[in-house]
Amino acid sequence: MGSSILLGVHHAGLVRSVPLSLMAGILSCGLVACSGGPIPSQYLKQAEPGVTLTSLTKHRADYQGKVVVLGGVIVDHKSGDNRVWLHVKNRPLDADYVPHIPITNEGPEAGHYWVMVWNKDLPKDYQQWARMTVVGRVLAGQAAHEKDAVGEGLVLSALYLHGWDKRMGGYGIHEEGDRGVFRAPAAPKPLQKNSMP
Repeated sequence: MGSSILLGVHHAGLVRSVPLSLMAGILSCGLVACSGGPIPSQYLKQAEPGVTLTSLTKHRADYQGKVVVLGGVIVDHKSGDNRVWLHVKNRPLDADYVPHIPITNEGPEAGHYWVMVWNKDLPKDYQQWARMTVVGRVLAGQAAHEKDAVGEGLVLSALYLHGWDKRMGGYGIHEEGDRGVFRAPAAPKPLQKNSMP
């Protein structure tokens, strides 16, 4: 006994080899588990853990100036003063920071919020995103509602955005109907200069 499952299993003095497909599956699961998620760790270290749109809505003053992570779908945008305000319908995040449709279309988790981002930092293909994961600082007062760009509501100043295309797996994955066209992965970029106005 005592040998690795990848090399073989000893049983009564015999070695049975683990099938190659099983070994490949185990290795790929290990690579996925060791790889980082869609959000770089430097942003996750800054973020308040376990924050939801419900908690932000109920206790907004407690989160002013703090970094949070939310998910959503862009439903509208407004431009002005070299900035874009994205109006986002909330999509709760799973443990891997992937946004999903909420269980119910009612209540605070099915609400909306705004994301403020500098024009130069917003990727050109953002309108193609089916969903996005947002790391942002909670703004309040005039900084949040500058020049009446947005009405009342929660505003995040984007620090990092991760766009998800229509395929659940993200970018660069072949899917039936692609006709062999491979889109290179689009690396999300940090929005470091967008932390506070």
